[in-house]
Amino acid sequence: MFDTFSDRLKTLFSSLSKRGVLTESLLDETLQELKKTLLEADVALPVVKKFLDLAKEKALGQQIFKSIKPSDQFIKIVNDVLIEFFESENSALNLKGKEPVSILFLGLQGTGKTTSCAKIAYKLQKEGHHPLLISLDIHRPAAQDQLQALADDNGLLMLPVLAKEAIQTTIHRAFDFAAKKGNDILLFDTAGRGHLDSEMMEELIQIHQSVSPLESLLTVDSMMGQDAVRVAEAFQGQLPLTGIILTRVDGDARGGAALSMREVTGKPIKFLGVGEKIENLETFDAKRVASRILGMGDIVGLVETTMEKIKQDEAEKIAERMMSGSFNLDDMLAQLRQIKNLGDIKGFMMMIPGLSQFKKQIENSPVGNKLIARQEAILLSMTPKERKNPDLIKASRKKRIALGSGVSVNDVNKLLKQYEQMATMMKKLKKLGPLGMLGGMKSLMPKGFPQNGGGFPPFNF
Repeated sequence: MFDTFSDRLKTLFSSLSKRGVLTESLLDETLQELKKTLLEADVALPVVKKFLDLAKEKALGQQIFKSIKPSDQFIKIVNDVLIEFFESENSALNLKGKEPVSILFLGLQGTGKTTSCAKIAYKLQKEGHHPLLISLDIHRPAAQDQLQALADDNGLLMLPVLAKEAIQTTIHRAFDFAAKKGNDILLFDTAGRGHLDSEMMEELIQIHQSVSPLESLLTVDSMMGQDAVRVAEAFQGQLPLTGIILTRVDGDARGGAALSMREVTGKPIKFLGVGEKIENLETFDAKRVASRILGMGDIVGLVETTMEKIKQDEAEKIAERMMSGSFNLDDMLAQLRQIKNLGDIKGFMMMIPGLSQFKKQIENSPVGNKLIARQEAILLSMTPKERKNPDLIKASRKKRIALGSGVSVNDVNKLLKQYEQMATMMKKLKKLGPLGMLGGMKSLMPKGFPQNGGGFPPFNF
């Protein structure tokens, strides 16, 4: 996410680190480089100008400290400007109204509108709400089928689709259905087109009037760059938007759409679509996004992901066994499965402060979901007796385990050696917190990664 923008900023900061004090002449030179960086990130020209003016204003308003490196001072300045650009008082989803409240999803065809509708319903249901999905796309039957499939796969409730039913009739039926079933939030998915046209816009205006939504969310594909900004401006000229969902952010290396969108439309970015899975939706947070762009990690996201995915009671049981010295391969298997629940392991690692500078090493390292799956296969090819007593695993058993898991004997040996290192290390630990089981990826890291004291705990899977 924002890789190109982030990489260029790091290069800029790196060149500054070799300079003395952040003088006004050095500031002007740096701002020119920042201008190139923003334009290459596909940020709209008026937004670039405002960004630079604000950065210069903040820089000149700060006291220059000789003891602080120019790169550090400028990182702080850019961080503050990014937050000011992104931040909004109305970034949270507004659900304060007479139930059932309505959320309307708008956007062009192919921008992830239907998927975003289901993702937000899934999020709301996990928070204790009772959402109802409604498809108002009568022009593309596949859209209704897609929403129904997403609902079925993820335990969500969708209003049954009736063939050839008029949109206004469906809306009235949705409110009646919600009153009977106790749904407190209605999520209306609307039809999109390949491009903006008056017929589609008129239909959306009528829907908006009938639904009276608290939130009218425009889904925009961030990969569209400046075209995404123009689409948002066009929608805003016809409908009272309340927020934006940026989709495919995980594939947007430049990041200019996000920066331009907020400034040009004046509407808050409320969610980021960061993957295909139902849980791949992030609530937008200006400080966290700015931190990621500047390569400072996302400790809040790290904690949230861990708290959501890791089963604390199981983690505590494993920790107790580690501390008691009775840690065996069954515990290692349970630990691997906990880590597997985190989803994209490399994406998770990039949230850790200090690791973004090792992005290429992480991408090229063996750490990842495939490695976890291979290690799990090796462990499952062992008998329960072998997992409880690893000392039983000699040469003949290793051959059988390798054959059963589709790997080499060398892979089995690596896993057993890793287990021995973990067991030894765990015996030395006096205290293991909830995140302790995630510590220790260093054994799988290529050379060049920071070790203990280098900004992150050792990972041990």
